[in-house]
Amino acid sequence: MKRFALGLAGAGLLATSLIGAPAYGEGLAGAPAPFDKGGVKVALVTFISAGDFFQAYQAGAQKQAKALGIDLQIFSGRQDAAAQREQVEQAINLGVQGIIIDHGQPESLKDVAQKALDAGIKVVAFDVDLGNPAIPQVEQSDHELAKAALGQAIADHGTAFNAGYVYVAGFAPLDRRNEVWEETKKANPGIVEKARWGAVNDTTASSTADQTKAAFQANPDITVVFAPYDEFARGVKLATDELGISDKVKIYSADVSTADITEIAAEGSPWVATAATNPAVVGEVSVRAVAKLIAGEDPGHNIVVKPVLITQKDLRDNAIKTVEDLNVKLPAFGKSDAATASWIPVATQ
Repeated sequence: MKRFALGLAGAGLLATSLIGAPAYGEGLAGAPAPFDKGGVKVALVTFISAGDFFQAYQAGAQKQAKALGIDLQIFSGRQDAAAQREQVEQAINLGVQGIIIDHGQPESLKDVAQKALDAGIKVVAFDVDLGNPAIPQVEQSDHELAKAALGQAIADHGTAFNAGYVYVAGFAPLDRRNEVWEETKKANPGIVEKARWGAVNDTTASSTADQTKAAFQANPDITVVFAPYDEFARGVKLATDELGISDKVKIYSADVSTADITEIAAEGSPWVATAATNPAVVGEVSVRAVAKLIAGEDPGHNIVVKPVLITQKDLRDNAIKTVEDLNVKLPAFGKSDAATASWIPVATQ
């Protein structure tokens, strides 16, 4: 799960557009209609407005849009459900052929998403369950993310330890990861959840850090923290560093960015593993999925990008310092065959 800012007049947010090559308005040789003629417009309407993951996700979406000659207009939110809802309405009024909804609160989006479908607009959702069989769901296999991270925690610490858990309900990826956490505790009663905390806002990492300090002051016997979102993990690491207890705690997370890699690989870092997909690849998959819908093809209803486990040891042993290094040295991280087609070009810089 992850991150952004900006917007439009009525919503206080600004839309940005990327004109790709083939240039917007030009056709794509060998592609089905309407991509053979060009001029396809797609809106990407986001919810979360901070963090490296969402920046990378949008960059990947832009790359794939450019390869397809799509005019991609990005409406970047600030965790404001009303603003995101209005942005979907604005995208409908702009006459786009497709809308990608990135995260959000289902109750504020279901009816406007249906309104888009009624207008003949194709809709794809990333990490938000709109409960609509006509809307494909792009996801990172959140259950597998959580299982990989928790599997590493159990491999490192056994099936009995005192845990802290960072979680905020109401976000589809976090809720799916939470299901695995609950199952893991049930299967391993020696894993004791001593405290639970978390925040999703414009300053998620710093807010989480403040909460983490309070949690550790009340529960100094916590030795493992499951923080299944990298902004959560960043906040926990900040707090343990400030409290001087980084040698007593290990952090297991989900998601990754270049900044995360630096923090995980740092000498003495308590952040020892994360399970992740490449957010740029997820962005590419989201655009490919909506493009297939627009072309009259079926991308599938559940479009899953498989994660990989990344450990501190992996990063250090392979001298991995950036997400680009991960793409090269852990090839499974850098690509996905989800929502592909022979006529869809590979996304390039």
